[in-house]
Amino acid sequence: MSGELSGPVLPTRSVAKPWGKDALPAPFVAPPGERIGEVWFEPPAALPELLVKYIFTSEALSVQVHPSDAQTRAQGLGRQGKEECWLVIDAEPGAVLGIGFTQSIGAEAMRAAAIDGSIEQLMMWHPVQAGDFFYIPANTVHAIGAGVSLIEVQQNSDITYRLYDYGRPRELHLEEGMAVAKGEPYPERLHTVVPDRGEVTLVDGPLFRLDRIDGPPSEDAVAHYGSAPLLVIPREEGISVAGIPLAVGECGLARGIDEVAITGGARALIVRPL
Repeated sequence: MSGELSGPVLPTRSVAKPWGKDALPAPFVAPPGERIGEVWFEPPAALPELLVKYIFTSEALSVQVHPSDAQTRAQGLGRQGKEECWLVIDAEPGAVLGIGFTQSIGAEAMRAAAIDGSIEQLMMWHPVQAGDFFYIPANTVHAIGAGVSLIEVQQNSDITYRLYDYGRPRELHLEEGMAVAKGEPYPERLHTVVPDRGEVTLVDGPLFRLDRIDGPPSEDAVAHYGSAPLLVIPREEGISVAGIPLAVGECGLARGIDEVAITGGARALIVRPL
């Protein structure tokens, strides 16, 4: 999934899903009769390692896990693994994200729980609201609950091992999943609540850096991003790249931090691989 780019605005793909939503948070609008589950931006040739998505859920997504880069190489898959992070932008009352387990669990017990469905009760379900941010390392067992809208920044990988799917008739990947899943509680340090205003570094390695900015980037951000290509995800109007305005709901490629202009303290996410 990597495309050429004629300008700074990345091509957008809206994907209908049975678990998607027909009423999306602004500025997105679902076509009549469709439930949109994902809006993602085609990775440019300059940054094929990263993928940015919006995800909208009306039902819980499967319990799943992703391998690391080292594990995909060891398996001879020829593709990178997948680490990701989530910024919640809207959540219905009672919305949750399942990440990790309430206590340590061995591989055989996890496999049995995936088969009989009790894995749901063993996972840690985090109540969420707009502003919650979670980093999800490879090997972390996770699931997005119903009623959540979020921005996902991830390694551009489609390797997903599905462990449990609430009885839906979809393929599971228990053997592959058990080989990489960690039966551990989720480290609380990987969860933060993003303040409404101010520049915040959300991820600083090992695979990418992600900042939320609201106004001209700080000296620290400029030093880290420099002239390297980066992706810009506007959260408010007033963001432009190379003189081209970016609307909320779009994603743009900047050839360097100096191409990013912000007016009126508008908020945006910026990200680049490390």
